[in-house]
Amino acid sequence: MFKKGTKLYSILTGTCPKCHEESMFKNKNPYILSEALSMHEHCSNCKTKYKIEPSFFYGSMYVSYPVGIAFATVAFVISFFVFNASIHIVFTSIIATLIVCMPIILRLSRNIWINFFMHYDKSLAKK
Repeated sequence: MFKKGTKLYSILTGTCPKCHEESMFKNKNPYILSEALSMHEHCSNCKTKYKIEPSFFYGSMYVSYPVGIAFATVAFVISFFVFNASIHIVFTSIIATLIVCMPIILRLSRNIWINFFMHYDKSLAKK
């Protein structure tokens, strides 16, 4: 399920969608906000260019909405059904979750978007 060669591996680890060897992001920590979306131009292993065309990652905004909804739904279920919180606390927990997880949502959206267009190639992976 979560092994090298699957799209899920590339999406969750943020590695190159072609070879799954190098991280696409310059800094692996998404909470350094000044570098949250700083990406390498090319993969150092397989030389895949990440930015296929100018403004390529604008499309990831369409992906970030359902990813954000998924995070908000999890926050709702946990706060309302597990902790039996009031509606005001539930609303606050959803907002807090979205704010705290914003860098993760942004990166996940980019990872999902690029994996729509690129596929794993076993021949490019390091031996």
